[in-house]
Amino acid sequence: MARFSSLDSWRTQSLGVRILRLMLGGTWLYGGLQKASDAQFFNKASTGYIGAQITGFAKNSPISFILRHMISHATLAGWMILLGELAIGIAVLSGVALQAAIVAGASVSTILWLSVTWHVHPYFLGSDTAYLVMWIALFFLVRKEAGPRARKNPIPNLKDRREVMQMVGVGVTAVIAALAAGGLKKSIPVPKAGNKIVALSAFPVGSVMQYTAPDGNPAFLFRTNAGVFAYSATCTHQGCTVGYNPAGKTLDCPCHGSTFDPANGGAVLGGPAPAPLPKYSVAISGNAIVTA
Repeated sequence: MARFSSLDSWRTQSLGVRILRLMLGGTWLYGGLQKASDAQFFNKASTGYIGAQITGFAKNSPISFILRHMISHATLAGWMILLGELAIGIAVLSGVALQAAIVAGASVSTILWLSVTWHVHPYFLGSDTAYLVMWIALFFLVRKEAGPRARKNPIPNLKDRREVMQMVGVGVTAVIAALAAGGLKKSIPVPKAGNKIVALSAFPVGSVMQYTAPDGNPAFLFRTNAGVFAYSATCTHQGCTVGYNPAGKTLDCPCHGSTFDPANGGAVLGGPAPAPLPKYSVAISGNAIVTA
């Protein structure tokens, strides 16, 4: 039996298959690395915590009954998602258990579509359906170009020691990649009361400005006759940065169309966002607006 080489599949497959493998494998690998290096992903006090994300998705998802069970085990679910993305990306790029990895990638895209982008309209604004179609196309293209034995047995042969060792290698590489990326995490600054945001004289009633909150996230500061208040600029749907719409006096997400009302506690006015924008504590202290 010929020895496996990750370069063999790249040499023999068509250009279309190579492009799809590079795009999908690279994206899944990047997604896993990004989560591993994100200081908020496992931080329960952060708005980017995986548990907070799952809680938000569960409110409007057709698979909410599954997501609700994941909330109490959010950290474990986060590790499974992170390592799964890394393993799928590595397997697709290396060619190890390629057809099985493609099916796994399509399954992840289906879950993301049913949870994260289910309520995105029009549908083409949601990326998960596009990724799902790419995975399906890649699966049939790979099967078409594979030999009769590979088409007959798309599932890895667990009795084949070499194939088992290759899959173990993918898993070990995924863990090493996660640990390496985790070492690049930037610590989340601890908010300190009294930090100056802007001089009061430079921020009259009716003013709006974007600033960087103490935890490093973008935020919007408002001043009205009732006082000062601030909201996170991170959309509660998929984490895009919202912008202020002076015409409607709303905070609008440019990615999927969610809108929020800063005059009403950051409430959702429309779009797929599952929850209001989180608030930041601010106050007037002397001639300055400060964190509180």
